Amino acid sequence: MRFFSLPAAMALSASLLLLGGCVHPITMITETAPARSQAYLVPKKVAYVMTDADRDLEVVTPGGSGDRVSYYPYRDLEKSIRDALRAVYRDVVVLRTAADAKANEAAGVSLVFSPRIKTDSSSSSWISWPPTSFTAEVSCVVTDAAGAEVTRVRAVGNGTAEFGEFKGDFGLAARRAATRLTSQLSSEIRRNEKLR
Repeated sequence: MRFFSLPAAMALSASLLLLGGCVHPITMITETAPARSQAYLVPKKVAYVMTDADRDLEVVTPGGSGDRVSYYPYRDLEKSIRDALRAVYRDVVVLRTAADAKANEAAGVSLVFSPRIKTDSSSSSWISWPPTSFTAEVSCVVTDAAGAEVTRVRAVGNGTAEFGEFKGDFGLAARRAATRLTSQLSSEIRRNEKLR
């Protein structure tokens, strides 16, 4: 076994950090939302589950030039999930847990959406760190107010951005993925007869 002195160990750690690349924060938050037409809304009150632990979950995925990007997928995509539900249903609320059947019933909640989010990113660039390709996927288990599973829905959004498009907007590919995810999620919900 080889031992290093403290200065040598610190130098080695610094070198490994440089070789491993930097981690840059980005955001996936998008201002774009699916159209909401009052005439076509399903007259139900639904909820989605989002805990503080979900919101605090930080994820790190690849960027370009050996660097990586960090973001908070649940916190960033919460608006997208809410917008997708608001495009379909009359009333949408957030819950900390799906398990409280009495509270759900008292609040008049018909359906509870529990989202799980997966993301990935990459870049074709060897000289810049922002991701040029981004994928966001949300899978929701949907239960009734009592907690019995009704169905499941899944949506995927892919976003791309070229180096010349960034102009300081380093999360552009991620936000494009979030916009497509929102649109697809609302479409998948509308398509599912069990969710009407």
